[in-house]
Amino acid sequence: MNILFMCVANSARSQMAEGIAKSILGSSHNIQSAGSEPSGKVHLNAILALSEIGIDATNHYSKSIDQLDSYYIDNLDYVITLCAEEVCPVLSSNALKLHWFNEDPADETLDEKGLKDAFNTTRDNLQKMIEEFKRLNVQ
Repeated sequence: MNILFMCVANSARSQMAEGIAKSILGSSHNIQSAGSEPSGKVHLNAILALSEIGIDATNHYSKSIDQLDSYYIDNLDYVITLCAEEVCPVLSSNALKLHWFNEDPADETLDEKGLKDAFNTTRDNLQKMIEEFKRLNVQ
């Protein structure tokens, strides 16, 4: 199964979803993430939130949809967008499209503790969504 998680910057939500999905669904699935306007880096709090549940995202990098292999894009089974407040990226594909509403945890108005809490909340929400996705879609 080919699954693509998308948000705008590919620095927080989609990166966490990629790491969690790989952990829950396993290596038999091709799971990637991308953004319509990649930030160029993965947010440190996304890496830290994942590390707290045993997922190493230190080698993740922010990338655009254009950087993904065309064969992968042409053979997607699911495109899952994770946006809330901004315009979500759109990908022309025959894949089943799902939208999982998630606030951007990278709120620059938050202090260090607020950021940590926001990222942990998003991580936990994504984990529940991916576990439910597995229950419904993966044999």
